Amino acid sequence: MLDIHRLALLCEFARRGSIAATAKALRYSPSAVSQQLATLEREAGAVLLDRTSRSAELTDAGWRLVEHAKRILELVEAAEADLSAHAGTPSGRVVVTAFPTGAMAFAPALARLLRRHRELSLRLRQSRSGLARREVESGEADIAVVDDWRPEPPEEPALAAFPLLRDPLVLVVPRHHPVADPAVPVDLAALRDEPWMVTPEGEPSRAAVERLLAPVGGTPPIAWEFEGLATILGLVAKGIGIAAVPALTLAAGPRGIAVRRLPGEPIERGVYAVTRRSAVRRPSVAAMLRALTAAARYLAGDIGHLRFAPAAPPHAPAGPSPAPGEASETEHGGHPVG
Repeated sequence: MLDIHRLALLCEFARRGSIAATAKALRYSPSAVSQQLATLEREAGAVLLDRTSRSAELTDAGWRLVEHAKRILELVEAAEADLSAHAGTPSGRVVVTAFPTGAMAFAPALARLLRRHRELSLRLRQSRSGLARREVESGEADIAVVDDWRPEPPEEPALAAFPLLRDPLVLVVPRHHPVADPAVPVDLAALRDEPWMVTPEGEPSRAAVERLLAPVGGTPPIAWEFEGLATILGLVAKGIGIAAVPALTLAAGPRGIAVRRLPGEPIERGVYAVTRRSAVRRPSVAAMLRALTAAARYLAGDIGHLRFAPAAPPHAPAGPSPAPGEASETEHGGHPVG
């Protein structure tokens, strides 16, 4: 009889590619992982790993068993979800992993919304979107909040994606920059030679900035690259340069910047909640998905306010709100978005 825990270990080895990486991910010793896989080979009656003195890799039989194991584990989780769905009250711990600015934006609303579920606890972690998906697939996390700049994220057989909100790119400049004045049109061609604060090459937000500036000659030579959008906002606030960032980045309420709507068609990313299809019916996961959806509605409203609320002149009372869809800009003086 094949042991289900060893089958899960085999799937983890297939994802990680080595015994050492598998042991580190599962917090086992390498020798324990090796012993468990050897036991699974005896249970299966087949050689699953091709071992050398320095490495191990799956044999053809090993890969075939991995595919069977994935289906078996999905069925087991679906059975557990079906039984717990009839138990009613959401309970236990749900592990959610999110990209850094997403974690910062969603955390306050989630904390408020989950107060009604006294038996449900949340562990919110941060990781890049690509890694977060793998953590959900492997069972390290129950839900991932991910961002994707493509029009539609690719479908994955084992994962279900739930749209949360659309997050547009906005221009942020120091508060005393000429373009901070809402009466001054945003002219990207005129701004191209400004000192732009950007993330390193290969980052999705960097690609979005390059797409933004492509019609006006492309991104100028970049002298500085910074890891982390929060770092970039801090540099803009200090007057070091300007940047284009997703609006959700402003959830922390940075001071000393002005926010302007960008001209033309919006460049935006989708934000999604991703979980295993076999876990969707689990009451704890379903409750967390509902909380994320409600939190996203609050954040989307705040993003809408950021994009369309008019900025009042300094020391003057704010005017009436514009009609929906009326384009205007706002100065960001430290009031949180969300």
